[in-house]
Amino acid sequence: MDASTSGTPTVQYHNIPDQPITTIVAAPVSAFLRQVRHCFGDSTPGEFPLAANPSIVLHVLTACNLDPQDLAKLEATCSFFRQPANFAPDYELSISELAALDMCQRRAIFKPMTDEERQSLKQRCGGSWKLVLRFLLAGEACCRREKSQAIAGPGHSIAVTSTGAVYSFGSNSSGQLGHGNTEEDWHPRQIRSLQGIRIIQAAAGAGRTMLISDAGRVYAFGKDSFGEAEYGVQGSKLVTTPQPVESLKDIFVVQAAIGNFFTAVLSREGRVYTFSWGKDSKLGHKTEPNDVEPQPLLGALENIPVVQIAAGYCYLLCLACQPSGMSVYSVGCGLGGKLGHGSRTDEKSPRLIEQFQHLNLQPMVVAAGAWHAAVVGRDGRVCTWGWGRYGCLGHGNEECESVPKVVEALSNVKAVHVATGDYTTFVVSDDGDVYSFGCGESASLGHNTALEGQGNRHANVLSPEQVMSLKQVNERVVQISLTNSIYWNAHTFALTASGKLYAFGAGDKGQLGVELVNNQTERGNPERVDIDLN
Repeated sequence: MDASTSGTPTVQYHNIPDQPITTIVAAPVSAFLRQVRHCFGDSTPGEFPLAANPSIVLHVLTACNLDPQDLAKLEATCSFFRQPANFAPDYELSISELAALDMCQRRAIFKPMTDEERQSLKQRCGGSWKLVLRFLLAGEACCRREKSQAIAGPGHSIAVTSTGAVYSFGSNSSGQLGHGNTEEDWHPRQIRSLQGIRIIQAAAGAGRTMLISDAGRVYAFGKDSFGEAEYGVQGSKLVTTPQPVESLKDIFVVQAAIGNFFTAVLSREGRVYTFSWGKDSKLGHKTEPNDVEPQPLLGALENIPVVQIAAGYCYLLCLACQPSGMSVYSVGCGLGGKLGHGSRTDEKSPRLIEQFQHLNLQPMVVAAGAWHAAVVGRDGRVCTWGWGRYGCLGHGNEECESVPKVVEALSNVKAVHVATGDYTTFVVSDDGDVYSFGCGESASLGHNTALEGQGNRHANVLSPEQVMSLKQVNERVVQISLTNSIYWNAHTFALTASGKLYAFGAGDKGQLGVELVNNQTERGNPERVDIDLN
């Protein structure tokens, strides 16, 4: 809140050097006595009443490099300044480092880490708790970690509630719904075998589902393969209930991404591992398609923490968090220029996409469609690149772009989220408005302008258009998920801040979670799915 509008006197900022706590302790402490810190006055041990000095609070928040969006994600100003910290901070740490460490200790994936694991993460992030905090917050923001989410998979759908319960519906020919059978389900149905396990992330591929628990365990079901093509030979068997992936039991996983011919997972330390598709070292290693052992993604990202991964058709994007800022690396197939390096050649090892530096854009969210990719910047700008068929890049044409290009038609929109599919793109603004462009097949763009046979709701859209059908539901949209497959008809989910889920697009397999009548195969307008994700 602006102090000038609230009636609160403006607090004058004092430029206080980032100094160790030892420099402000009032008196020396005898070597044989337990050291007791008194930051100011006669506070009891463990209390840090820094809120008594607003200039120090401002200094710490500035030193932590947190903008208003970051602070909003923390839900309140760090309680370090308002309450006892309840831990004995290191004398060598500065005030801002202590505040950052206190905030880190309140993050879900940081809490269970041992001291050794925490120190290792600190060094990996650049040797600062402030950089660790930025790494943790970036991962939470772009992946909806610990929040409700919906996944529009190829023919089937997964919904995760804020409490970690999982519902599935749609096509089930390979057991990908996890209910112990291979029967289609047209209504959301909870996976009962997961009771007692809190799921925080989900990924859906053709005939396959992967879930990640808050304990870092990965559960998979459906096709028993990490690397087959969407219409390739099925794995050696079908798994119809969630089973832990034993080869990942020693890795604390926070995200999974399923692409054609390969699967990737991300550890809480920011390391990327891939399964399969190692033929000719396409992902920096040589493995067979049926390999079930994770291989670390080496090369440029070996010592750089990654906060998000996104898999498309034979390629992988990695959003990395470095002391100098956020960056994007790509690896895999370069057809259509989807790797973003100015060419269409393949990359066998992760390579930095340099164009963002030229655009002066800090990437915050990445999305990998089948043949094109997109990024949302910290300033709300949206960039797209790759194959531009059907206008999926939003530049008003169908041309390819081999390096990221800003979508100028969204210059008046501050974006916070982007989702990509097979030649389709959705953008969510900071006020919850939704824009879409690209292929209109299956009515998955949400532009249902057809009235009594007039108009064409399947029309392709070359430039971003606001999805007015979602505007009419009077709900603030926070996440969009759409089918990312070149073989399946697409459907789309819109998740609102209140936990309501709306679906539209193809529904011939029950993947919308709503009933279709009169031989319908799709839904043009958003339909409320009977499930409350909050």
